Amino acid sequence: MTAEVRRDDWGIPHLRADSAHALAHAQGHNAAVDRAWQIEFERHRSQGTTAAFLGAAAVGWDSFARQSRLDDTARRCFGNLDARTADWVRAYVAGVNAGLAEGARRTPEFASAGLAPGSWRPWTPLAVWLSTHILFAGFPTKLWREEAARALGEGAIDLFATDGPGTAGSNGWLVTGELTASGAPLLAGDPHRFIEAPGVYQQIQLACPEFDVVGLAVPGVPGIAHFGHTSTVAWSITNAMADYQDLYQEKLRRRGGSVEALGPDGWRPASAHLETIEVAGADPVTIEVIETARGPVVVGGPEAPSAVSLRHPPRVSGELGFDALPLLLRARTVDDVDRAFDRWAEPVNVVQAADTEGGLLHRVAGTVPVRDPANGLRTVRAWDARHAWRGLHESLPREAVEGFAVMANQRELAAPLGVEFAPPHRARRIRQLLGGAADWTAPDMAALHMDSQLPAPQPLLDLLAGLDGLTPGAARLRERLLGWDRRMDAGSTDAAAYAALRAAVVRRLAAHPALAALAEPAVADAYPEVLRPWLALAPRVAFALDGLLTTELLPELDRAAVVRAAAEETGETDGSGPSWGALHRLAPWQALPDEQAGEGPGLSGDHDCVLSTSSIPGLTHRTVRGPAARYVWDLARRDNSLWAVPFGASGVPGHPHHRDQLPLWAEGGLVPVVSDWNRLRSPVPTVYEQQVDGFGTVRVVPVDPQQDSALIHRWVGQERARFWGMRDASPDDVLETYTFLDSLDTHHAYLLHLDGTPVALFQTYEPEADPLGECYDVQPGDFGIHLLIGPADGQQRRGFTGELLSVFLAFVLSDPAVRRVVAEPDARNTRAVDRLLRSGFVLGPEVDKPEKRARLTFLLRDGEQGRERTA
Repeated sequence: MTAEVRRDDWGIPHLRADSAHALAHAQGHNAAVDRAWQIEFERHRSQGTTAAFLGAAAVGWDSFARQSRLDDTARRCFGNLDARTADWVRAYVAGVNAGLAEGARRTPEFASAGLAPGSWRPWTPLAVWLSTHILFAGFPTKLWREEAARALGEGAIDLFATDGPGTAGSNGWLVTGELTASGAPLLAGDPHRFIEAPGVYQQIQLACPEFDVVGLAVPGVPGIAHFGHTSTVAWSITNAMADYQDLYQEKLRRRGGSVEALGPDGWRPASAHLETIEVAGADPVTIEVIETARGPVVVGGPEAPSAVSLRHPPRVSGELGFDALPLLLRARTVDDVDRAFDRWAEPVNVVQAADTEGGLLHRVAGTVPVRDPANGLRTVRAWDARHAWRGLHESLPREAVEGFAVMANQRELAAPLGVEFAPPHRARRIRQLLGGAADWTAPDMAALHMDSQLPAPQPLLDLLAGLDGLTPGAARLRERLLGWDRRMDAGSTDAAAYAALRAAVVRRLAAHPALAALAEPAVADAYPEVLRPWLALAPRVAFALDGLLTTELLPELDRAAVVRAAAEETGETDGSGPSWGALHRLAPWQALPDEQAGEGPGLSGDHDCVLSTSSIPGLTHRTVRGPAARYVWDLARRDNSLWAVPFGASGVPGHPHHRDQLPLWAEGGLVPVVSDWNRLRSPVPTVYEQQVDGFGTVRVVPVDPQQDSALIHRWVGQERARFWGMRDASPDDVLETYTFLDSLDTHHAYLLHLDGTPVALFQTYEPEADPLGECYDVQPGDFGIHLLIGPADGQQRRGFTGELLSVFLAFVLSDPAVRRVVAEPDARNTRAVDRLLRSGFVLGPEVDKPEKRARLTFLLRDGEQGRERTA
């Protein structure tokens, strides 16, 4: 079983193996090495064991994970897999287990959390998938509807109907060949999710004799489920917004030592047992895990005022849809993709696909039960037979594609399967933009990804326009916003002024007596912590703002007065103020805080824009949800395709590719897809390797002038490399220089690779064969070095240069003939001189060379104490 890993210039892994099983093993191993902390954290989330290292704040999730039986459901689903799929998943898991120790050594979070890497079970990838998507369909919204109807009447269900917290904001579009410059289809889009660091999607290529696919994988899960391109066919998905999870009001009682639940046929035994959650820094917490004939109890229990159970397809059928994953990898046509998604279960998605033979696909895929319409709206009575499931929807909606097809979670294709959908704004805007041209190319799609136009009309602005008698500041704000272009651009102060007004309106509405019965903590405190975001009033008001400003349901609500007060609160005196990007900054979720990350970039966009970078108006302008990836699949030629993720290919803090895509992503840039194996970096001929705990694997690799000269040219041409003396060198000059060095026996050039990525250039020479030898008294065993750290974001990490220099010195001194190391930085380069002194070098004289005045520094072999790494 052999496998090879290559990487492109962005550190994206490209894996090739001699069989599908070897490739699955390689993918698992790569996930463990590149994303060890991320996937181990997800394993613990699926098991409900995060509080053991995160403390009491994680008990809420752990309780939910255990009470909803996530790990046990995954085990059941694994047991129902096709035998070939099960073996394929086992190969992936074996790769994860083989790579976790190495990945954990590289990743500082393990030490920070006091966590050792564990062992994955065969069903762990299924548990990770289920944990990631169990709240994706937003079943807690049914609890909110229950509370809204109780407090305000049945009409409040429609009043708050919206794409609310915890649901999707994804976009996807398919453009047929009739509208592209190449005559071949394009697929593009951006899955909008809660932004996590590291990112939830990993750019990857998987190649073996059976298939060759590029796409966005989920770390911890084999294959490429959501977004992929096999050269002849490409596919993508968005959340269909289908309703397939039910909540049942349960009546529970204890009888003897057991628990019973009331169902349509009377009282029946429920399974019940106790589990203990270990909590770092606190006493363990014991919870009761109960499951009725409907499903696991996720709210309350026998002694609580109420109890609610969750029923969803994977728990009922033991099917998660993983048998589709290897079929997708082997797909060659749209028909193949269609048949693969026939096996799909969770979550329910809208799928688009196109192939090089003219095939097109636009359909819904997943498992949706057939039951009473009331099940989709509210919690329903477990003891009422009308609410039992009556099979599954056998024929899911699909439609033909003419010109283009757009999916943005709107109420269209999947309407028969759902209750609440996203407002139509994003889909309408994408159609408007696509209809404006007939020669689309892959690079053109970036403009759609980044469109920040708010929908019109805006009830808030209409109310503002109708106000009179405003204070001068509020009147100036009104005139300013009525002349605004309604684009939520990062540089726009008008967008920021609108956001401030909107936030003030939301706060005033949420505090209005008309909605007091829905205010926290009266509602949310009655439910488990993990479900409370769906029951918080302010976000519900924010995302239902248009309806609340136009409804007749709340006659006591004087909307004009609310807007007037908000305008006078936020009205300006001089027309100045911050830009939207200064307020609307990325705030990704992280299991552990990253003190080195700094403040996130300012972003364009807003909840209802195509660029759906969502904040929570009234609570924060920070972006908590946005494009978790962007992609453009070109069916004319796969390597014309483009993609980007919010951070980078590596999940290791300080790694050069940990956050290198972030600036590009923030501005809407896209990285080229490279799938031609000959354009990727070949496995490097390492001459020295050292594993540094908490830092990574450092390899010393001879420079290949043909392959590396372009990289070196980028490095030496930057201002920060001015002391290297090659800022004005052309690419040909650099190639000629390093080709000449490569021909010498006395001079050598090396790249230092950190975890497979080149991060520094080192050169060595024998002083007696170099012009420096004429400037000082060369001694036997002298050995000269030069150092240039590449422009990687990892160098900002404390100790980065010291670690690399320490490894390189260990390599140099591994030759017993070297008695003294000589370095000759430019005398003006005080940072380099100080760096050498901290590494144990001692000062020598300043000498004049033709190109510079140099400061000699020396390191003696017996000066071991001087080579200690500095933190």
